[in-house]
Amino acid sequence: MKINKKELMLIQEHAKFENPNECCGILGGKDNHITDVYQIDNVVASPTRYLMDPEQQLKATKDLEDRGLEIIGFYHSHTNSEAYPSSTDVRLAIQSGWLDILYILISVKYSEVKAFKIESTGEIIEEDVVICED
Repeated sequence: MKINKKELMLIQEHAKFENPNECCGILGGKDNHITDVYQIDNVVASPTRYLMDPEQQLKATKDLEDRGLEIIGFYHSHTNSEAYPSSTDVRLAIQSGWLDILYILISVKYSEVKAFKIESTGEIIEEDVVICED
């Protein structure tokens, strides 16, 4: 997965701004290269879970489609733990059916960003993150 430096900074700033609650959003682009970040409100405003605002999620998805781009992944922060999918993250990914995308996790406590794919079996596979200049 590739991400532009500017988009990575937007994600990290979003996580810091929403702390102590988790932040969340949608990542768009093409060919596994993230070029667009959509910051979505966490409607549960919780330090341990997130739920994307459905209207904002729909608007972001439509904007990507209108521009010929695709959803590459979702991101959210962990405020007090490492950037690794929790059992809840895995369960929700499987239940939602969103298994062909990346899950980007930001740890506010440990200042780390990691990317994962979640398989239908619950297996978690870490993906490489390549930071590109804008």
